[in-house]
Amino acid sequence: MKLLYQTHSPYARKALVVAHEVGIAPRLEVIHQETSPTAKNPEVFARNPLGKVPVLLREGASPLFDSDVICAYFDSLHDGPRLIPASGEARWNALRLQAAAQGIADAGIALRWETVRRPVELRYAPLRDGYIEKLRTTYDWLENEIAPDEPLHVGHIAMATALSWIAFRELPDFRTGHPRLTEWFDAFEQRASMRATPLHGETHD
Repeated sequence: MKLLYQTHSPYARKALVVAHEVGIAPRLEVIHQETSPTAKNPEVFARNPLGKVPVLLREGASPLFDSDVICAYFDSLHDGPRLIPASGEARWNALRLQAAAQGIADAGIALRWETVRRPVELRYAPLRDGYIEKLRTTYDWLENEIAPDEPLHVGHIAMATALSWIAFRELPDFRTGHPRLTEWFDAFEQRASMRATPLHGETHD
């Protein structure tokens, strides 16, 4: 299998961390692809009409996208405990945390457009402030919701990779005032799967 990847994408990293956690990373050829809403990558567009990574290329089967779908597929390829629980509240809690992680990554990307990527004269301060509020209210929610002793699931991976990207891009700090969240995140960052997938690089528009 080939994973079209981006070394500075929280979504692509989430998929690769899942692959490491379930033991299938050695089966992947990871291929970095630069993508941006303003710079079309024909190779990625040929496999995902949205033009985004990650995309999983499978021999004899159609490509898979986006990160949630790829993570679910990886979770079907191993015999260990499932990262996406099959049923009950455990399933919904995992998927809810994954959704929150997706939301803060989306908000962070949008915030960067309003602070560093869009031309200065086109930036909109009220929109910037709205994205910052989404991040801060989610940090407050996580301080009470993160359960350090809960069995590993896809929501944990999604959230850890999203928070790591937020720190990497120097977006509003989640550590200040959130000691429980910070302790959980610092411990998660030491996992082998996280150490094997460091973020690096800049977006090329």
